Amino acid sequence: MIYFEHVTLRRGKKVLFSDFSLTIHSKDKIGVTGANGTGKSSFFGLILGKLEEDKGQFRSKTKLTISHVAQETPALDMAAVDYVLLGDVELTSLQQRIADAEDKQDGILLSKLHERMDAIAGYQARARAGQLLNGLGFTTVQEGHVVSSFSGGWRMRLNLAQALMCRSDVLLLDEPTNHLDLEAVLWLEKWLKSYQGALLLISHDREFLDSTITSIAHIEQEKITMYAGNYTAFELRRAEQLALQQSSFEKQQREIAHMESFITRFKAKATKAKQAQSRIKALERMEKIAPAHVDSPFSFAFKDAGFMPTPLLQLQKVSFAYTDVSILEKISISLLPNDRIGLLGPNGAGKSTLIKLLAGESKPSVGQVILSKGVRIGYFAQHQLEQLDSNASPIQHLFEINPSLSEKEARLFLGGFNFHGDMALESIASFSGGEKARLVLAMLVYQQPNVLLMDEPTNHLDLDMRHALTLALQNFEGAMVLVSHDRHLLRTVCDNLWLVSGGKADLFSGDLDDYANWLNEQRLVEQQGDNANLQTSGEHTRDARKAKRKEEAEQRKALQPKRNQLKKLEQRLENLHSKEAELNDFLADSALYETSEKDRLIKLTTEHNTVKQELDEVEEAWVELSEELENL
Repeated sequence: MIYFEHVTLRRGKKVLFSDFSLTIHSKDKIGVTGANGTGKSSFFGLILGKLEEDKGQFRSKTKLTISHVAQETPALDMAAVDYVLLGDVELTSLQQRIADAEDKQDGILLSKLHERMDAIAGYQARARAGQLLNGLGFTTVQEGHVVSSFSGGWRMRLNLAQALMCRSDVLLLDEPTNHLDLEAVLWLEKWLKSYQGALLLISHDREFLDSTITSIAHIEQEKITMYAGNYTAFELRRAEQLALQQSSFEKQQREIAHMESFITRFKAKATKAKQAQSRIKALERMEKIAPAHVDSPFSFAFKDAGFMPTPLLQLQKVSFAYTDVSILEKISISLLPNDRIGLLGPNGAGKSTLIKLLAGESKPSVGQVILSKGVRIGYFAQHQLEQLDSNASPIQHLFEINPSLSEKEARLFLGGFNFHGDMALESIASFSGGEKARLVLAMLVYQQPNVLLMDEPTNHLDLDMRHALTLALQNFEGAMVLVSHDRHLLRTVCDNLWLVSGGKADLFSGDLDDYANWLNEQRLVEQQGDNANLQTSGEHTRDARKAKRKEEAEQRKALQPKRNQLKKLEQRLENLHSKEAELNDFLADSALYETSEKDRLIKLTTEHNTVKQELDEVEEAWVELSEELENL
């Protein structure tokens, strides 16, 4: 379907990749990986026709439908469900053509257009759009809200729904999970598994990649290398290759030896046992995957938190409501040193609200939030990226925290977050979302918190940075509460999972796989409730809907002979018009009117009159039958 033949692509003077050859087939599921700036989005731009190859040849099959997620959403006064329906371009075109044909009362064209609408399941399109919106976290009521009423993150969900609505041959997704919660990520993962076209996916969520793709296109050092298998298989293969670089491998071995030494010394001591267990967990992950990240530009850690009070922070019978809508009710939590809690729960259940209450960003309607003396809270939320000073540099942001900090010390610290050289002194106005997220994390780490409250910290972070963050959090000794759609991060840094649902926050006894099953059960319960509401009375009862479907099926069956008859009349009309045109050409010949051609003239004139009479009769029959079908 899509062919790359010795393709080289540049952006300015920079070569992104060179001499690349690949054929993408109709069922391929390819994950596109690589560090930020290596050319992943440009690779998509080439496929979409926004960029042109510098060398080689890129081509694709004709009439190929490629769907991708728009990066901007205009503030339209259009209902969300109607905006999503625009993703099906043929459907939109058919609806407009049907409206035009109705205005012109063109029965033949209408019949053909309605047949095509039926063939593409156009009459079920609105229901399909509603299912997409529901899966991505929109309520039935929100489907009717205008696009302009949604925030930026929710508009990106609308764009994603619009891309999924397209009946495409190829689907390009660039970080589709960035604006989703875990519930929506699990739904999207399931949807993509059933997608019948070719999928090209850019993502920094390793479990999402593992579940949805079957090969990896890794961009590195101006080359695209293909690996068979999912992301974990790729990482192990790449780890083996990088392990051959002995100097880098020896550096990792020193880190492992240091962690093993800590485990040996403190595993038997009660006061350090939990920290030793944390290092065991980190070591287990490190031995499997760290060699694939030995060339990572990120290296940072949380410093020793020192003395910590017990408990660090408490919620005592805290309730919270927006106007008259209750979100959380009588929540009591005590955060202790080394607590590592991951918050789970459906969209809108109150996870972010609970984090804000712990951080002091929101005040409870009822109850108390108690901070012990010496508590230092580190809070990460997406809105903090917007609160950065766009005119200030990374170093200036650190100076705001500690005015006495020297430039050398600031540069050394920021280097661990890959802010080197001039980049540490540049204003952040031109920084990407990932670079701003790294700066917010750097500022948080610098403040040496003993309580970490993190709401989706991995949005915009690439895989190397996520790996560095995972290792840093594994060694964090304070209390941590985390909301994230990144299941790998939740699995590797959290000891306990809490479920926020129905206004409560309680310990969840299962793991993330159990949580996915719980979500499915909740969805089934909701669907059964909706069905029960529809079965109450009148035309919405189950029997009434069944009878209506039967009646519609019988009507379609009864109408089919008439539709077949209409097609025969249309074919006969076409033949008669052709015959009439042919006779008109003969009769227009002046030689036909010579005395010698008298018999032939009489024959052709008689034939012409017969054709014209039959044409009038067939046209009249077609008009009557068309009107009858239209009325039915």
